[in-house]
Formats: sequence, C-alpha cells, structure tokens
Amino acid sequence: MKNSQVIWILFLILPLTILAQETKQNIVWIFSDDHSYQTIGAYGGNLQFLNPTPNIDKLAEQGMRFERSYVENSICAPSRAALLTGKMSHLHGKTINRKEAVFNHDQQQFQKILQQNGYQTAMIGKIHLDGKMQGFDYWEVLPGQGKYYNPQFITEEGETNYKDRYVTEVITERALNWLEKERDKSKPFMVMIHHKAPHRNWDPAKQHMDLYEDIKIPEPNNLFDDYSTKATPVHNQELDIATSMNLTSDLKASGDRYKNDNRFTARYQKIASGELKGKDLVRWKYQTYMKDYLRCIKSVDESVGQVVKSLKEQGLDKNTIVIYSSDQGFYMGEHGWFDKRMMYEESFRTPLIVKWPGKIKPGSVNTDLVQNIDFAETFLDIAGAPIPKDMQGKSIVPLLEGKKPKDWRKSLYYHYYEYPGAHAVRRHEGVATKKYKLIRFYGPDVLNNEEWEFYDLEKDPSEMNNIYSNTSKTVSKLKKELTKLRREYKVE
Repeated sequence: MKNSQVIWILFLILPLTILAQETKQNIVWIFSDDHSYQTIGAYGGNLQFLNPTPNIDKLAEQGMRFERSYVENSICAPSRAALLTGKMSHLHGKTINRKEAVFNHDQQQFQKILQQNGYQTAMIGKIHLDGKMQGFDYWEVLPGQGKYYNPQFITEEGETNYKDRYVTEVITERALNWLEKERDKSKPFMVMIHHKAPHRNWDPAKQHMDLYEDIKIPEPNNLFDDYSTKATPVHNQELDIATSMNLTSDLKASGDRYKNDNRFTARYQKIASGELKGKDLVRWKYQTYMKDYLRCIKSVDESVGQVVKSLKEQGLDKNTIVIYSSDQGFYMGEHGWFDKRMMYEESFRTPLIVKWPGKIKPGSVNTDLVQNIDFAETFLDIAGAPIPKDMQGKSIVPLLEGKKPKDWRKSLYYHYYEYPGAHAVRRHEGVATKKYKLIRFYGPDVLNNEEWEFYDLEKDPSEMNNIYSNTSKTVSKLKKELTKLRREYKVE
C-alpha cells in the first residue's frame, strides 16, 4: 500500500476515532448521606416555601426525577456496597455497618470495569467501607463516618487533616481540584462526590446557623404516632425524637461538648430554664433537629451548584451526566422518628435525580420501581461497558430514554439485618409493590420470632394502619412474591 493511501485511510479513520472518544459520556455521581426526599423542593411536600434545595431542583428541571427509587437495606455501609457491586447485602457481604461484616474490596465492582473500558475514575468523600479502595485512579475518603469540622481524609499516600475546615466544603474543593486540574483530560471520567452531610449529628456550617431561625417548620401529622396497630418491634425501637434524640450531641443544648460554642448559647439557656416538658419538649427538639438538618443540606446544595458551574466553565456540561441521590431516606419526624432502617416509606425511599443533556426530556418524572442495586449496571450501560451477569439490578438507561422494558420489575425486596445494633431496630424483610407493602419482622426479641405488617399504600400512604391478616388473598399473593424474590436474589 502506498504512503498516500495510508494517509488517506488515517484521514478517514482518525475523525471517527476522535468522535467516538468525544461521545463517551462523563458521569458525575453526587451522593449525600441520609438525605430525605421530603426535604428536596423538587419532590414537593410542605417545605417548598423554604426553597431548601434550588440547585438540586434545577437538576430535576433539566432532567428526570424518580418518584419510586428505593434501597435494599436502609443503612449507610450496606447501601454503598450495593452501589459499587450491583448486589444485595447478603451477596456483597456488608449486611451491617459494624466492622464484623467485612467488605471484600477484591470482589467485582463497577468502577474496576469502567477502568478496563477506558474511563478514569475518582472517589472523594464518605464511602464507609474500611480498607484500601480499588478501581479508582484517585481516591480521598473519610475514615468511617468522618467529622463535620476538622475532617481527616485518607488517600493512597496517607492521611490529611483539614484544620478549621467544614467537611462539605472540603469534599467539594477536592472534587473540583480533581475535575479541573488533576484528571487525564484525554479520557472520559466517572467521579463520585460523596458527602457526609446531612448525617447525624447534623452540625451545620457556621455561615448557615441563622438560616430558618425565625421560621416554624411544619410538623408531620403523625409526629405523635402511638403505633397502635403496629407489630411489637415498632413499639420497642429507639428512633423516637422524644426519648432517643439526645440533648448533647444531637441538639447541642447540654453537656460540655458545645458549651463554649456561641452558635448554641440560646439552646443551652432554653434547656437550662427547665420550661420545656412533655410534648412541648418534643416539639422543640423537632424544630431544632429539622433546622440543623436543613442547614447541613444547604451546604450540600451549594456544592451541587459549584460542581455544575465548574462543568459548564470547562465545556463539559453537554457531555456529562449529573446524578444526585442519597444512600437512603430519613425520617423527618414521621412516626415521631429520626434516622432510617425501617422499611416504611421515608427511609426505604431515596431521592434520585438525573440530568443527561440531549437524552432526557427536561422536567421528566418517572414512577417505575428503581432500586440502588441498579446503579452499577446503569453506569456500565452509560459507558458502553459489559454488565456482568451476576449483578442483580437492571440498568435504568431505558427509563431515562423514556423506553420502559416490558419485563421491568413490579415488586421490590428489602432486608434489614443489624440487630442487636444502634436504634434497636429488629431484623426484618419485606416486599413492596406500587400499591402494597408486606413486612416480616423476625428473630430475637420479636413476638413468637415472627410478626407481620401489611399496608395498602394507596389508601394509607403514611402507613399508619397495619391491616395484616393471614387470611387475606392479597397478603397470600405477597407472601408468594416474597418467596419468589428470595429465590431470585439467592437469599438464604
């Protein structure tokens, strides 16, 4: 072949190669900790008047909001392991937060496959999985839960302490540093920006302490739920604001820890006065908790705005998918609770918002059943990488394109394992459809080792009235569905 012919062939091929590289989608996965859908403006609810999340809401305006995104185990570390592996807790091995359930980093994870398919990968923030990260070209993570102030981060090179800094700001700063200065700009990328906020103990940035100070946060109708129809494990949990939310670390209103912090002087004085008792004390706790929580969210929302702005300034906004979600939902006083763990809607359900320029119709809303075991497959599908057959979820790319597969799931499986453990939530599993939910509590400290709850979600969306009956035809069908899901997901 003559040199002129070779040059002509290269002239034809090179532009196609460059085009293929340019059309590889970048992925920015912004993940918060315990962020409830109830406190995101795009999801409606009674906090819209506060405009708590304008930047997150803008992603929804420009992309798709998922109304029925759920987790398979509502607790931090197992949820993150499900994200990386595309598998249920019992298969990826991290069933509980405690260290005795070890996460094996050697196992298959989506970011390793992305690397093998030409992507550069980075993980910055909270991952809550002990051990050396794998499959990331760059990682800088918090040890365990991490700290809101003066946070420490771990990298491949060692530890870094950020003195007099706020954790959300540091995570954002480090993520932008990688995006703007350190990544290989010849490769498509996947960056995971994982915030600690708004995890307990809800310690806000100093500049946000005056937010919402003179506003009364609306109370949920079931703030004083008496659990009259519920199973005994629900009566014996330690999630309640009344007795389980403490005045010291949670509310910064007692003890020596925050005594000299002028942000909390008024709280100390309020509690020291002794005027708050009974329901008045619960209401004060609720207001204080909610305002601190929303202040933490404000920092996260500002971070989302900074990341989106940086992408635009770099000319990446048209070729980058931005996804916002959380490791699980959270109780904002519903049933009188804070925290997560239970299979009730507020902690079972999680926000999911996806902006994909040129692919998603702006302002779209999806109501199909999606679960956190779907995320790994989705990232691989976006990248055009192979999806291993032993992953248990499904790519949501067809849903993003408005093309729901005929065989899309009609039910979800849930399983919570950590008992004995924090908040004394008993082990339970369950099945949920769009219309019904069946929950089975089992094991130690459960009456006769097994108790059931059943809810009609259309008639009782707040899940106040347990109407379980072992003679119900619907319950019988759901028990069969539960058995089928156990078999499909290989639950022992």
